[in-house]
Amino acid sequence: MFRLPTGLRYLSILALLTLLAAPGAGAQTSAPTPSISLPGSQSPFTGSEPEQKVTPEVLPLDFAGAIERGLRHNLGLLISGDQTIAARGEKWKQLSELLPDFSARVTEDVQTQSLTALGLKSNVFPFPVPRVIGPFNYIDLRANLTQSLFSFKNIENERAAGESLKSAQFTYKDARELVVLAVGNAYLQAISGAARVETSEAQVTNAQALYDKAIDQQKAGLSPAIDTLRSQVELQTRQQQLISARNDFAKQKLSLARVIGLAPGQEFVLTEKAPYQSLTPQPLDVYLQRAYSARSDYQAAQAQLRAAEFSRRAATAGHYPTLDVNANYGDIGVTPAQSNGTWQVAGSLNIPIFAGGKTHSDVLNAEAQLRQARSQLGDLRGRIDYEVRASLLDLNAAAEQVEVARSSVELAEEALTQSRDRFAAGVTDNLEVVQAQEAVASAHESYIQSLYTHNLAKIELARAIGDAEEGVKRFLKGDR
Repeated sequence: MFRLPTGLRYLSILALLTLLAAPGAGAQTSAPTPSISLPGSQSPFTGSEPEQKVTPEVLPLDFAGAIERGLRHNLGLLISGDQTIAARGEKWKQLSELLPDFSARVTEDVQTQSLTALGLKSNVFPFPVPRVIGPFNYIDLRANLTQSLFSFKNIENERAAGESLKSAQFTYKDARELVVLAVGNAYLQAISGAARVETSEAQVTNAQALYDKAIDQQKAGLSPAIDTLRSQVELQTRQQQLISARNDFAKQKLSLARVIGLAPGQEFVLTEKAPYQSLTPQPLDVYLQRAYSARSDYQAAQAQLRAAEFSRRAATAGHYPTLDVNANYGDIGVTPAQSNGTWQVAGSLNIPIFAGGKTHSDVLNAEAQLRQARSQLGDLRGRIDYEVRASLLDLNAAAEQVEVARSSVELAEEALTQSRDRFAAGVTDNLEVVQAQEAVASAHESYIQSLYTHNLAKIELARAIGDAEEGVKRFLKGDR
């Protein structure tokens, strides 16, 4: 059987490593594209209400600290909290229609009266009639009570407002989950950027050593000028990638600071590296059951559906009679000393007969909103199923990518060591070393990207089952 010579076989392996790692080479100069989905084209979860004071010392920032700051300052969460307050106000508004309306007033009336304007003229009576009488006055001290004894429409509207408040509260909890997702993604991107800077610096050091070696060998007459030129091009390429990596890392830190609400200009350092802990997922049915019972957005959609059902019943209740009572009690007279107590109680039964189609319009609008709420709940249930399944697929694929990328790094570094030895021994020129250095750079980039993808997949799985705020730390440590 024909066997390639050792040198050709080694070059074939080196070329194969270069081709396998090539797709990741271009990615080294740019930050990875986030795979998470946040609501809105310019999501409020990417912004914050920043702190005002910049501390003079450099702030150490770990993963847990970043999440804690995000939960205090993230704009999306603050807006969701304000919407919860608005929903609470709407509930009180609807409740006020069922509670008694009690008020008091003091009236002092001084007036004159035109008898002529009332049609009383002197030619009607045998005696003179003045054109204007007065002034005269009276004082009225009175308390008023209005109470709806029965209004099915108001009862159902209050129930709908109560469910809308529950929906807003669940939405606020879901916003906390989205903050964890946004902060986690930003922090992982930043530590990936830091890793790229470190590897780029190491690659510049290696390229500098190769360039210096090429210069020495050219001066000694052991290698041609093309080797020196080739190594210089490689050095400048690595220097450009280092500049780009540092710039990307600085912008990733800015994005992280925006998400968690650090004061503009606050200096901070990341205290954690890209962690890797394998995670053995639980069965799919277990995750789906947890998602349907724990996800706040699903519970918010269910509450919104119940609110729409109550609103539909309230609209129909526009055809029903209502029963109200009005009462007042007070003192009225010319002066407080010359006043008399008076009171009045009136009950009314209001029977709607024809309102010009307004009630029918309200019913149609409420029915449309009810159907939309049902469709949205069904869509969300399907989306939860998709997100859980997709997160598990991403997690399994990312775990395999990490293992392959780690092996590729070891192989590429071993190939680089051998190529350096061959170049030092004069067996080959430095083209082989340059190719090996590029393979190492690509393998490191693939490894960094696979770590980011694996950790992000854990955070997305925690979000998919509704356990992001409490479960992210466990997931990153490999706990289920």
